[in-house]
Amino acid sequence: MKAESEHHHAEPWYRSRGAVVVAMIAVILGFFIIREHWEHLAGRWIYFLLLLCPLMHFFGHGGHGGHGKAEGSNEQNS
Repeated sequence: MKAESEHHHAEPWYRSRGAVVVAMIAVILGFFIIREHWEHLAGRWIYFLLLLCPLMHFFGHGGHGGHGKAEGSNEQNS
């Protein structure tokens, strides 16, 4: 058996240095784009909020398939 300290887990892609740099650049660019176009966006913010609802639902549940069932549940749908 291998010792547990020998197991190497790969670092997630979003924790890599390149992903952090790209995220920082995207946030900075987003700030300047919103600042320059605020007059156009100010009256439509409620629509952007409504468009976020499906994304919040999807990512809040961690994807579909986990709606209220325990992991070890053997119940079947009838």
